[in-house]
Amino acid sequence: MPKGYLVANIRVKDKEKFASFSGMAAPVIKAYGGKVLAKGPDAERFEGNLKGTVMMIEFDSLKSAREFYFSTEYKAAKAVREACSEADLMLIEGTE
Repeated sequence: MPKGYLVANIRVKDKEKFASFSGMAAPVIKAYGGKVLAKGPDAERFEGNLKGTVMMIEFDSLKSAREFYFSTEYKAAKAVREACSEADLMLIEGTE
């Protein structure tokens, strides 16, 4: 079964509140079997003008990624994230 991936580009406006979001989201990611593969503001950007912190999280399947994203636990963390940042976030199924 192919893996599922959450890919995000996040533009943080309030670092303190975002740290709170990260603390809330990390255990939920783990609870849904997620593994952070990449995270940070230092992505080499060769095309486009998107700025921010890039994050890639791997889940056992796209179904697991969806269950994480739509979970009650993540909704609480998401509300904090939305109050302190702007994000481009997508879920995608792996090729293998």
